[in-house]
Amino acid sequence: MTSAPKGPAQQHAHDAARFTALVESASAGDWARPSPVAQWTALDVVKHLVEWSRGFLTGAGIYLPALDVEADPVAAWKQHVTDIQAILDDPAERVLSNPHTGDKPVDEAIDQFYTGDIWMHTWDLAKALGREPDLGQERCAAALAGMKPIEQLLRDSGQFGPAVPVPEGASAQEKLMGFIGRDPVWRS
Repeated sequence: MTSAPKGPAQQHAHDAARFTALVESASAGDWARPSPVAQWTALDVVKHLVEWSRGFLTGAGIYLPALDVEADPVAAWKQHVTDIQAILDDPAERVLSNPHTGDKPVDEAIDQFYTGDIWMHTWDLAKALGREPDLGQERCAAALAGMKPIEQLLRDSGQFGPAVPVPEGASAQEKLMGFIGRDPVWRS
């Protein structure tokens, strides 16, 4: 059994490695495949993770150069992971200020808002590529338990679609995906 990551840098390295494996496994024709996120392709999932997080980091005075995800999704993603990991490996007491989240140490902000996004979008990319992802039942149950009390806030943010009903006896992963607005049995 593998032990759980111990901090923001380790968690990012773990989650980014799983996502990177999917990115590297995609063929050129896979990038246009639909994803479970309405109106997004597999490429859009990668673009989202790269583009929003780089903008988010400007709140810590970190300005990373834009990457051309469309031209080479694999190279752009790998460079992005390297850039984010470098920040997490040496956060240098930087604080990220954001009007929606307040002030947080940059490594905690990345962990709280971005690394979890990689983890959840791993499901989207895997499904777009025709694979069955396993996000870990315990982690899914914990994430869902943390999200349920702030459901209205999450829905109002526009980040999540309406909940998708799941059958009784659904797994924690299926419940989480339904909660965030994904159809757990979606197929490309």
